[in-house]
Amino acid sequence: MAKAKTALHSLRTKMSSLVAPWKPLLFSHISTLNPPTITLATISYSPPDLPRLRTVIFRGFFGSLPPNDQNHATRNPQVYESNMLTFTTDTRMEKVRELGGGEGGGEVECCFWSSDVQMQWRVRGVCWMLGGKEEREEKARREVEKGLERRGDAGGEDAGNWSFDREVTAHFGNLSPFMRGTFRSPPPGTPRIPNADGSLPDEEGGLRLGQEVHDLEDRVARENFRVGVIVPRWVERLDLTGRRTAWEAGNGGWEEREVWP
Repeated sequence: MAKAKTALHSLRTKMSSLVAPWKPLLFSHISTLNPPTITLATISYSPPDLPRLRTVIFRGFFGSLPPNDQNHATRNPQVYESNMLTFTTDTRMEKVRELGGGEGGGEVECCFWSSDVQMQWRVRGVCWMLGGKEEREEKARREVEKGLERRGDAGGEDAGNWSFDREVTAHFGNLSPFMRGTFRSPPPGTPRIPNADGSLPDEEGGLRLGQEVHDLEDRVARENFRVGVIVPRWVERLDLTGRRTAWEAGNGGWEEREVWP
């Protein structure tokens, strides 16, 4: 772990240079959505090679969590930005297994559609999961760390107290108490068959629907909570007025090309 800490210290000295050329426009189009939903595609390996889709909420770019006056979590210093898209999920859900399990590392594609501007965006990349024990997600943190860039307007602000744990807690705090409570629900996808006494499975363990969680360190909820971080490798914008642009990551930057719609 000493090597990882040294690498992060070295990264803190860099100035932002790799902010993607597509990011400002993508963000402006996402901002037209209420809520900002993503169609997230994965591959199920049981049975093999079958596609899976679901809708999740875009939670911002990693390192630049949207402000929220109701979030009482201690925030990291605002010194980093990235091109990495985030969403939140429950570690007990199938998509976590489809994305490589505990710390992720699975291939993923997500899609946005904005009817206001008649624009479709597609993003392909690798998804990593954050929120578990540091020693269990060392690779995930190392890969996400590579995508963090010091903000150009950070000035001399100290990044010495920045941490992955604090960033994940801030993501948890950005959810409403009701949404936090969903991480104390029974395991998603399990049969809802009453026990002999009429209770539903897992209710006796304190897992039930409709709870609110106000404690940002709630043990049960935090064990199930994860932040999915998509490291993009390919991005495409399709303008239904007749323009299609693709960007591909490589050689420390992004290659842009116009293609036929």
